[in-house]
Amino acid sequence: MKKITSFCINHDILEKGLYISRIDGDIVTYDLRMMKPNAGVYLENAGLHTFEHLFATYVRNSEYSDQIIYAGPMGCRTGFYFLTRDTLSKETCIQLIQDTCAFIKDFEGEIPGASKSKECGNYLDHDLKQAKAYGKAFLEVICDWQAEQLAYPSDEECSE
Repeated sequence: MKKITSFCINHDILEKGLYISRIDGDIVTYDLRMMKPNAGVYLENAGLHTFEHLFATYVRNSEYSDQIIYAGPMGCRTGFYFLTRDTLSKETCIQLIQDTCAFIKDFEGEIPGASKSKECGNYLDHDLKQAKAYGKAFLEVICDWQAEQLAYPSDEECSE
């Protein structure tokens, strides 16, 4: 089988940051790399679960909601994927992600969509304090991020 694009990135040289993972037609996949891969520290399930609820709620309630496709965690627990329509500029997406992280780090109250049965399939596995810490830490990494920084670091190409 052909290797998928995300498996062609050298994770050993990948740092925390914000990258464009791929572009498929009019869909842009952003890689929100919140932890350095293979460094032994990963997002904890309860915190990433709450981060996901807050992230998705914020972006889907933004003025750009019609251009948001998906926001969700990576299986390796080093970050999130954020999919948008290409009608959003890179600069707008960077700002939206920054604003979302600021929202998460300052969030107080009941976690959206986290009640038993009707809203969440694992309502007991949430950690608002940890999600807020993740939002704060990632915002510090991307606070001055520019569109020119969205490319993955160069290394050898994927061989097929």
